[in-house]
Amino acid sequence: MYRKDSVSWLKHYDFILLDMLCLQIAFVLSYLINGYGLNPYKSLLYRNMAIFIEFADVVVMFMLGSLKGVLKKGYYKSFVVTLKQAVAVGVISVFYLFLIQEGQNYSRLSLIYMIVLYTGITYIVREIRKSQLRKKMVTGGNRTLLIVTSKDAAETVIENMKENNYAGYIIAGVVIIDYDMTGKIINGVKVVANESNAPMYVCQEWIDEVLIAPSLEVKYPKDLIDKFIETGVTVHLNLAKVSNAPGKKQFVEKIGNYTVLTTSINYASTKQLVMKRAMDILAGIVGCICTGIIFVFVAPAIYVNSPGPIFFTQERVGRNGKKFKMYKFRSMYLDADDRKAEFMKQNKIHDARMFKLDFDPRVIGNKILPDGTHKTGIGDFIRRTSLDEFPQFFNVLKGDMSLVGTRPPLVGEVNLYELHHRARLAIKPGITGMWQVSGRSDITDFEEVVRLDKEYISNWNIGLDIKIILKTFMVVFKRDGSM
Repeated sequence: MYRKDSVSWLKHYDFILLDMLCLQIAFVLSYLINGYGLNPYKSLLYRNMAIFIEFADVVVMFMLGSLKGVLKKGYYKSFVVTLKQAVAVGVISVFYLFLIQEGQNYSRLSLIYMIVLYTGITYIVREIRKSQLRKKMVTGGNRTLLIVTSKDAAETVIENMKENNYAGYIIAGVVIIDYDMTGKIINGVKVVANESNAPMYVCQEWIDEVLIAPSLEVKYPKDLIDKFIETGVTVHLNLAKVSNAPGKKQFVEKIGNYTVLTTSINYASTKQLVMKRAMDILAGIVGCICTGIIFVFVAPAIYVNSPGPIFFTQERVGRNGKKFKMYKFRSMYLDADDRKAEFMKQNKIHDARMFKLDFDPRVIGNKILPDGTHKTGIGDFIRRTSLDEFPQFFNVLKGDMSLVGTRPPLVGEVNLYELHHRARLAIKPGITGMWQVSGRSDITDFEEVVRLDKEYISNWNIGLDIKIILKTFMVVFKRDGSM
């Protein structure tokens, strides 16, 4: 799933915070220069003004679009934008003093000094920060981009992306579609695949987005584009060659200095992402507190029945193939992974890409008695009540997982994925999700799991997350009551 507004003003929260800090510095210095001392906050009027101007500053930034394309602006244009913002804040401040009828008690010189100082300080700080970010453009940020192009255009495309990497991509490699140049280096970037094996490379590596920009003489690889979209990766097509492309969600934007048609399973606005992350952080904090309480009661029971670590860590695959360590309360014996192959024939899913047993003897306390009946123990209890999942709230707080998403698969399972299965990795994995609340005990077809996960990704919104969370509580309580 693509972050459609990822280049919006909220992305530059560092500029926002720096601007707000510069404004306070200018506010204090203007008070000092006017001969009133170092502490303007001792006066109620000035203290209220200090709070108001920060609010006004953020509103003006948003209304004027001061941070839009901030890295692309030159020195002159950047100064003009900063000056406009400072003057606008000054005008709003005058209007504020007029409304509260305190204009005669507030120093006009202080206000003028503040506007002048704010313009100069903010301009200098912004230029320093822009210089730092432009240097970072070379090394990239946290999103990986795979460049797909032709041999004759490769050097130009790579150079353009390096020089105009305003989104802070890590260039993961280049795919040459008209020649097999795998292993060669072009403009400092390795050729990692050709047209035939590029989809498999995307499945096996951590790739967030793909830019397809061959030369005008080379046709777009339609089949390759279809396969990329099938994997769930976000695809950008250079509009110099096309005006349409297959896919579910499409919009025009800029990638480097290319105007592209972006195709993705779904997209999320910055507002939606902030809301989802805020919900994750809140749930993560509450969940971690609950984990600590549960630990007091569960840890002794686990250790008595199976001496060893209380927590179980396992490498899982997250968004776009990124690997992370997932945490759980240990509900199985220490040799559970070694014994997995022994029970593969009893796999309820009938597919090596997922594993589930009706009765798992590897679970702590589970035994098959001589008469064939099943005896359960503490491991079964914490699994049926989902208590084993609580340490994953730490993963949610870290940002590896989300409260709602697709379940994170094992590395070995992902290695067996076909192209359309990879779409499950288009978002952060979650503690709960669509297929878990759709009767997870009854679903034995992996393709049905994939279908439900893709349905969730395609239709995602905050309302759907809330609905799934409520359904999760109902499923857990129902399962708990049937013990």
